[in-house]
Amino acid sequence: MRKLAALLVLASTLAVGGCANNDSLAQQLGADDNFISGDGALVEVAPDNREKPIEFAAVANDGSTVSTDDLRGSVVVVNFWYASCPPCRIEAPELAEYARTEPDGVRFLGVNTYDGEAAAKSFEETFDVPYPSILDVSTGAVRLAFAGSLPPNAVPVTIILDREGRVAARMSGYFSDINILISMVDKVRDEQ
Repeated sequence: MRKLAALLVLASTLAVGGCANNDSLAQQLGADDNFISGDGALVEVAPDNREKPIEFAAVANDGSTVSTDDLRGSVVVVNFWYASCPPCRIEAPELAEYARTEPDGVRFLGVNTYDGEAAAKSFEETFDVPYPSILDVSTGAVRLAFAGSLPPNAVPVTIILDREGRVAARMSGYFSDINILISMVDKVRDEQ
């Protein structure tokens, strides 16, 4: 009975999400008793209530150095993920497609919390991810930089930084509808 309920949850999630694909790992969402994803909670922080800017510097998978100083002045979509995470695989195609539209004033950054270089590259090639990711598995330094009031408390988690580098919003879990993310990004980008 429990497996049937999990399969029904999976089927409804994929139907509603619109981003269902033939990815066998993505199809395990809801069927794997050992996987805990975010609950889909969306938290937005009013500009006057945002904490100090996030600070980090790390080497991305493409060999470039990424620092918060380089990102200032842009709204930044930071997606925490790992390759075998079913909901990460579900949201990856739409997130990559959104990033490829190159929204004005918006940059994208991935933070891989679990994988080595080979698994991360395979994921990025599979989903044609157009933005860099930081392999944060060995140090956890980037996750630690976000450990304030809205930390990346699950995987996937997507955090939006405002132009000053402060956390403006967090989605814990995957986006079942990419328009939610687009709306949040537009709202932060349109702030004066």
